[in-house]
Amino acid sequence: MNRQNIILAASAGLVTALAMLAVPALGQLVSQGAPPAAVAPLQANPEPAPQEIVPLTQAGLQQSFAPVVRRTAPAVVNVYSSVNVTRSSCQWAGTPWEAYCRNAPTRSEKVENSLGSGVIVGGDGVIVTNNHVVEGGDAFRVVLNDRREFAAELVMKDPRTDLAVLRIDTKGQTLPSLTFSDTRELEVGDLVLAIGNPFGVGQTVTSGIVSALARTDVGVSDYSSFIQTDASINPGNSGGALVDMQGRLVGVNSMIFSRGGGSNGIGFAIPAEMAKRVVDAAVNGGTLVRPWLGAKGEVIDSAKAAALGMDRPRGVLIADLYAGGPADKGGLREGDVVLTVDGREVFDDRGMKFIAATKAEGETVSLSILRGGKAQQINVRLASPPGATQQELVQVQGANPFAGAVVVELTPALGEQVGMDAFSGGMLVYSVPRRTIAGNVGFQPGDIIREINGTAIRTKRDFDAALKRAETSPPATWRLATERNGQRIESELRGRI
Repeated sequence: MNRQNIILAASAGLVTALAMLAVPALGQLVSQGAPPAAVAPLQANPEPAPQEIVPLTQAGLQQSFAPVVRRTAPAVVNVYSSVNVTRSSCQWAGTPWEAYCRNAPTRSEKVENSLGSGVIVGGDGVIVTNNHVVEGGDAFRVVLNDRREFAAELVMKDPRTDLAVLRIDTKGQTLPSLTFSDTRELEVGDLVLAIGNPFGVGQTVTSGIVSALARTDVGVSDYSSFIQTDASINPGNSGGALVDMQGRLVGVNSMIFSRGGGSNGIGFAIPAEMAKRVVDAAVNGGTLVRPWLGAKGEVIDSAKAAALGMDRPRGVLIADLYAGGPADKGGLREGDVVLTVDGREVFDDRGMKFIAATKAEGETVSLSILRGGKAQQINVRLASPPGATQQELVQVQGANPFAGAVVVELTPALGEQVGMDAFSGGMLVYSVPRRTIAGNVGFQPGDIIREINGTAIRTKRDFDAALKRAETSPPATWRLATERNGQRIESELRGRI
């Protein structure tokens, strides 16, 4: 091949290569304009390309949470709890030889034992925080966002919900405060900010979303229905605020799931509606009365759902009703499936109890239920749990195995106070003083007396009658049945007591 042919061949190859490279570009140019009629579309129904929204103004480029923080941060405070302790100057104090320190001089010290956060919910100085922040303290100090300090009074604490209410004397000044949000409007995915004082480093704001709602299975209390968030919550954040983008309080930060003590993006806040109930009770000077449904429910799993003819697991299966209780009077039956309470889905017993506890005594709630596979609607008027409380404690007298023990009838009212199931009744052993017959027998606080010599014990009347019969005709053997930590214990005591 001569030189001219070689040049022509190379030129032809170059043109071909350029043409091949140009095809994608030509295709792109064609796709931007109207496609030629002769060219068939690649897809019958092409999906539109996603539109990217780019900030076009200076204001758009500077969007931030700063306006929300400016409105809310001044209402979040630091809470310090301290306790007065007495220390001995004796070198043997706290050792096996402590008996030699009886006449040694002592000194009183104030020890700071807790640091947490709180939220001002009343301009006159009302602050809500966590119960575990103030637990065990006898003096409290509040530091505001602007570094002013106030001594605080503990108005109310509620271990069952892990909430407490403090009050400071503002000398007539109105403090910045947060309003309670209606958490029924809250949705998974909503933006939230967590504000508190983690590790004592000073007020800190973190952002995140609502990760889940109505978390009842985190094992904190009977009235837990937490808001879960991935906003960083660390030690010291307890009692701080979880706020929405309108600057409203949606929850009180309470706990985290963590293996090392730091935030792993799984934090929990007590919903504002429960915090509001506790604050209202504290401010109005009354006791906190939690309305009661009088129903026990079970979680519905796949097997139960199939047995009930349901398309999927949902709702709460009613397993027991307290005779004469609100649910019983309202027409609820064992075997019913409660789907919603006041329009809010429930999935376990705690969810039902939480919603009832956020209502006022005497308020009526609407229950959406399934009965025999058919949907129904019933109304239940909530009431306070009936029966004896801790004020009706009695100490057992006489020659019997319970002598010396302090007991009380386990009623729904007492069960709500101490966190025990009172549906089956019984006599609760409240305390067992030392050097008593009951202590020697082995009874412990928390034991529930179920049977005495074959007689079932459900009420104090049953208990008194069983002891009176034994007193009239002393048995050769006492046959007892008690319940301890959910386990039934049967025992026999021979001989005279």
